[in-house]
Amino acid sequence: SGAMASSLTHSAFRLGASHAGFRTRCASKTPRAFARTSLVVRNEGTGRFIVGGNWKCNGTIESVAELCKGLNAGKIADNVDIVVAPPFLYIDQAVEALDAKRFKVAAQNAWVEYTLQDPTHHYDSDTGAFTGEVSAEMLEDLDVPWVILGHSERRTLMGEDNVTVGKKVAHARYHGLSVIVCVGESLEERESGETLDVIFAQLRAVADEIDDREHSSWGSQVVIAYEPIWAIGTGKVATPEQAQEVHAAIRQWLVDNVSEEVSKATRIQYGGSVNDGNCEDLAKYSDIDGFLVGGASLDADKFVQICNSSVAHYKAVGRL
Repeated sequence: SGAMASSLTHSAFRLGASHAGFRTRCASKTPRAFARTSLVVRNEGTGRFIVGGNWKCNGTIESVAELCKGLNAGKIADNVDIVVAPPFLYIDQAVEALDAKRFKVAAQNAWVEYTLQDPTHHYDSDTGAFTGEVSAEMLEDLDVPWVILGHSERRTLMGEDNVTVGKKVAHARYHGLSVIVCVGESLEERESGETLDVIFAQLRAVADEIDDREHSSWGSQVVIAYEPIWAIGTGKVATPEQAQEVHAAIRQWLVDNVSEEVSKATRIQYGGSVNDGNCEDLAKYSDIDGFLVGGASLDADKFVQICNSSVAHYKAVGRL
């Protein structure tokens, strides 16, 4: 596996002067890769590879049926967890059509009354006067097991801030939903060297809500998806070194702010123009525990190939 399967040294991500090196590398529009001599194995994840398909606001009854048929027909390795997120209107159709042994279904969002102050971190509302929203209680009632929260499109287009996302995660976990929580920086933030500051603030908002462990377990039921905003739907992809760099920093942040046990158990996905052509190169890095896929998840053959990049991951990290 060698350097391709290795995590970056943690010292590169300490606060203060440690960020200077990161900022220098990110200031360039084409940041160079780290020298291979700077790579060592540390705190790599221990969870199963996990691939999510975010169908976003796409689909018709006919296209969803065809996509589910194609996914069911795909030959997929048995060492990967797969979650697909149809639009709300097609969740029931996907649940009925997909092979439940291989595919779990997620919602793309869940409401929380963000103005509530709740020391229990449950955030249950006393009213349903939120026209157009879907609650975690409804998803729980329908046995929808997963939800994607904090996606950059909701942060930027819908104005969801870090505090709101943290409350959403806590509320969803209280109602038994497993969560894929998205974090990531804009191109301007990356080029100004603020990537880790932005991501750590996003993680802190989540940790402040669920770190009491009263009703959740980070490692088994909260997946972190690193999605650099500048790479989502643009065709631009972070290099494997750039993605690994941030994933390793996230894992070290979990060590420092939650626990080493949680750091090892938490799965960290990469998202941002992942496709069937780049997935294997990305999967070879030890802290990349899977993918959150957008456009390519609408093509069954491409998505199946991305799911099968789990084999490359396990080989590279010596777990196969």
